[in-house]
Amino acid sequence: MRLTVQTDYALRILMVLAASHPEHLSVSAMAERFDVSGNHLMKTAQSLIRHGFAVAVRGRGGGIGLARPATDIVISEVVRAVEPDFAIVECFHKPGCCFLPQCRLKSLLAEARSSFLDTLAGETLAGLVEGTNVPLPRDKAVRHG
Repeated sequence: MRLTVQTDYALRILMVLAASHPEHLSVSAMAERFDVSGNHLMKTAQSLIRHGFAVAVRGRGGGIGLARPATDIVISEVVRAVEPDFAIVECFHKPGCCFLPQCRLKSLLAEARSSFLDTLAGETLAGLVEGTNVPLPRDKAVRHG
């Protein structure tokens, strides 16, 4: 199973925001600091805002920050919100199997997907950044007052 780049960026944006809380960070500063596409990062940030994980601060020195405490953001919720599709194989979209009438692959992969999401459900954003040294784009950070 492979997550999309948007899901990867969403988790990393949230980690940086958690590590820099209560500061707001500009998306352009994060894109520059981490050498990723600013347009793609902005699209991802907008998705995080739309799903209630981040908030936007407009105007001079604007940016984004966490919408709620990092301890209240469960990783599986982020992944479920941002990831477009969890159909690991094509047959997830079809009844039965075109190759073997009694195929158990679909149910096995569904169980694996469920275990994957259950593992992510056991971790919060705070747990991901606790004790880490996440490099921050501090020069563009805005103090949340």
